[in-house]
Amino acid sequence: MAAVPSALDLFTQGPQTLIEDEEGGCRYFPDFVAHGQAAEWFAALREEVRWSQQRRPMYDRVVDVPRLTSGYLLERRDEMPVALVEVADAVRGTIDAPFTHVGLNFYRDGHDSVAPHNDKLETLIPPHPIVLVSLGEPRRMEIREKKPPRRVLRIDLEPASLLVMSHAMQYRYDHGIPKTRHAVGPRISLAFRARPPKAE
Repeated sequence: MAAVPSALDLFTQGPQTLIEDEEGGCRYFPDFVAHGQAAEWFAALREEVRWSQQRRPMYDRVVDVPRLTSGYLLERRDEMPVALVEVADAVRGTIDAPFTHVGLNFYRDGHDSVAPHNDKLETLIPPHPIVLVSLGEPRRMEIREKKPPRRVLRIDLEPASLLVMSHAMQYRYDHGIPKTRHAVGPRISLAFRARPPKAE
């Protein structure tokens, strides 16, 4: 892991390397797009995306997933909101990878979260990265080593920012968005991935 503080100084200009590995590691672009553009995308996606409330079994009951979710195939541009097409084009113009899917999470407030996890490797095409675009209010992400000493990197993902996580990172690190008692506004996260075609 690169030498970084526990909470990243987001006032540093330009892309920042947070974790180093053989595939590019974890890189953070705090000003991926203009903040005005990001605000317009957030407002449009909040209203136009097909959000759903998923449920999952937990112990002896079924509970709501603590966020709203959605997803789109990038090849079906005519089925995507215009704002989502614009975000996808901007991502592809910045990161050279054959992205096929975008998954969206809508964190309505501090009660919404995603537990620490790594992406399922069988659903990804190596060695292409996962790219996260953040819109709306900032939320803190925690990236934790799986093996001792299990160091933790905490970064406040700002609106208009882009985070790149290498495929190799999924073997070594978990990442998540914890709940918070602090007053936080809504946030939309867009995760771009390259997935293999489904077997017919």
